[in-house]
Amino acid sequence: MVAAVLDQLGRRPGVLRLSLTARCNLACPYCCPDDHDPPELLSPGERRTLIAVATGLGFSSLRLTGGEPLLHQGLEALIEAVQDLRQPAGLREVALTTNGVLLTAARARALRQAGLDRITISLDGADGASVALMSGRAHQGELLLARVLEGVRHAREAGFDPGRGQLKLNAVIDRRRNADQLLPLARLARELGVELRLIEFMDVGNRNGWSPDQVLTAAEMVERIGSRWPLQPQGRAHHGTASRWRYLDRDDDLHLAVVASISAPFCGDCNRLRVTADGQAYTCLFGTAGTDLKPWLRPRPDAAGLRARLQALWGQRHDRYSEERAHLEPGATLPHAEMAYLGG
Repeated sequence: MVAAVLDQLGRRPGVLRLSLTARCNLACPYCCPDDHDPPELLSPGERRTLIAVATGLGFSSLRLTGGEPLLHQGLEALIEAVQDLRQPAGLREVALTTNGVLLTAARARALRQAGLDRITISLDGADGASVALMSGRAHQGELLLARVLEGVRHAREAGFDPGRGQLKLNAVIDRRRNADQLLPLARLARELGVELRLIEFMDVGNRNGWSPDQVLTAAEMVERIGSRWPLQPQGRAHHGTASRWRYLDRDDDLHLAVVASISAPFCGDCNRLRVTADGQAYTCLFGTAGTDLKPWLRPRPDAAGLRARLQALWGQRHDRYSEERAHLEPGATLPHAEMAYLGG
């Protein structure tokens, strides 16, 4: 039985988002990733220890992120290594967030065979020009779009079933750059039979040039899409990030989802802990500083010490930046860790 660990707002642990690399094969302007990794990446054994200790504290969902996690050659081995943590009160889900460009048929099958439960693929445009703009890869948009769509097909063929929530699309919407892609993206997701999750452009990090006028709110997105295809609200699951809407003109129960971190924040039941590829733990996506976990992982793992440190870190947690943002002075900002380190 996992002992209850509560933060200062009474929130239990739930999701461990573990970044495997800060590198990416794209250069999306809302993320601005690095082309190199920090010098002290966690080893496979250190990651396995961290996941096991976190699971013992109640983190039942593992989300593997980057950068681009498919650049990490030990990905499948790590997924296999944590399967024994699925005992009662252990891991319920192992998920992956990827841009899908490297998701070949062989890789998709390997991930499924290793024990991956769910894949979310990022796609911020439905045509070559928009994909090129949003990926930071001029003149490569058509090729990238084709590869991502192939990745979606490969994932489905490997057994990731969109109807069971095992395959979804993510799209970050920037009012200045790709707001015109709302309907095309929704149409594409409908054709694919895959849930589309539309994400408000967030002020994560310090180098993406974020400003409030770039935010197309979730309400506006739903209104625009709903004017074309009727939608029925389904609400937001407890601890979830997305509010979901069901398409009324279909009989396959397909949904649209929106993540309103800016316009309608949901900090009150946030249950996420983020750990960077080099072992820095952040209790908020908008955190200003992390806690280095390597002293409890090196030179040899100290599982008891790591458990105590994570328990204390969660017990001290009081983050609710998105809700407090409204109380900042106009134009005031706080420094944040970069999106590429935290994996979104």
